[in-house]
Amino acid sequence: MPVVPRWALLTSGCAPVLLIAGWAIAGRLEGPAYDPVSQTISVLAAYGSAGFWVMTGALFALGVCHLLTAWGLRAAAPAGRVALGGGGVAALVVALLPTPSSGGSLRHGSVAAVGFLLLAVWPVLAAHRAATAPWALRPAPALAATALMGAGALWFLVEAHQQGAAGVAERFVTSAQSLWPFVVVTSCLRHRTPPIRSWP
Repeated sequence: MPVVPRWALLTSGCAPVLLIAGWAIAGRLEGPAYDPVSQTISVLAAYGSAGFWVMTGALFALGVCHLLTAWGLRAAAPAGRVALGGGGVAALVVALLPTPSSGGSLRHGSVAAVGFLLLAVWPVLAAHRAATAPWALRPAPALAATALMGAGALWFLVEAHQQGAAGVAERFVTSAQSLWPFVVVTSCLRHRTPPIRSWP
C-alpha cells in the first residue's frame, strides 16, 4: 500500500507549477520595466504592480499546496511535516503582506526569511534513519536537499546585498523548495513497505 495518499501528488505537483506560472505571467504583465534577473518576485506582488493579483494568488496557492502536502505526507517525520506546513503558512502571510510600491517592508522580509528557513530545513527534519524508508526520506538525500536550498538562500542574500542577480538566485531557491515536496511524495508513492512474514 502507498505510504501517502495519492492526492498529495496533486498538491505537491501543483506547487512549483503555480509558482513558476505566477511569476512568468506577472512578469509579462509588468512588461519591460521589470527585470527578472535583478528584481525579486516580491516586486511582482507589490501594491500597484500590473501583476499584483496574479503573483499574490500564486503565493497564496503555494502556501495552500504546502499545507495540504504536509498534512498528507504521513510517511515523513513529524518535525519535517510541521516545518513544511510552517513554510506554507509563511507563504500565505507573505501573500497577505505585500511590499509597498516603492521601498521594502520589514514585516514582509521577516516572514519571507522565516519561510525560506523552514522550507530549507524541512527535508532533513522529515528524514528517517530506517533502511526501509522511502528514498527521499533517507538521511543522505534529505541532507543534500537541505544543503542545496541553504546554499541557494545564501546566494540570494549575497546577490541582494550586492544588488546583483537577486532575481535569478531567488527563483533558483524557491523553485528547489517548491519542487522537493513533489520529489518526496513521488518517492513515497513508488515505495512499497516490505511484507510482514508470519511464522508457520
